[in-house]
Amino acid sequence: MEQVVLLDESGRSTGTQAKASVHHADTPLHLAFSCYLFDEDGRFLLTRRAESKRTWPGVWTNSCCGHPAPGEELAPAVRRRLGQELGLDATAFTVVLPAFRYQARMADGTLENEMCPVFRAYTTGSPAPDPAEVAETSWVDWADFRDQVLAGERDVSPWCAMQVAELDRLGPDVARWPEADAALLPPAIAPAR
Repeated sequence: MEQVVLLDESGRSTGTQAKASVHHADTPLHLAFSCYLFDEDGRFLLTRRAESKRTWPGVWTNSCCGHPAPGEELAPAVRRRLGQELGLDATAFTVVLPAFRYQARMADGTLENEMCPVFRAYTTGSPAPDPAEVAETSWVDWADFRDQVLAGERDVSPWCAMQVAELDRLGPDVARWPEADAALLPPAIAPAR
């Protein structure tokens, strides 16, 4: 059974909980991650969540999201989810928003409550999505996508909209987004060996 890492307000682990039971009206703060995947032409891989997903089914969002397992390092967790959700491998994993945190409530009352470091990565592959995770994919121009999200002209998941606003502050050239200071990551993240 997949477990998520529960956190206190400082980002330290307070235990674990089954992923299947963690999302509800009073979702505890827990550890997650998001990844923005780019190809060699600088296009961004946009995904639409499967209709069967517990949270935000059928909504367009960033390339991949997930939860590191207890004791799992962050970059390998992102790589694992890219393989599971999209059938892709990636390179050049870079943490660009180490301290991203958000809450968002669905119409049915379900709360997302995550500390969610954000990665940029690159791939040369073509997605082969798991339909239980991803309904659709689309390679899009980053600048166009960013502008549409910031102008409220493109509906995306709440976390994606918040992340795009923060990513915009890093500059227009995705390849030049600076790697974040690892000291800003939540303390619960397993250290690299």
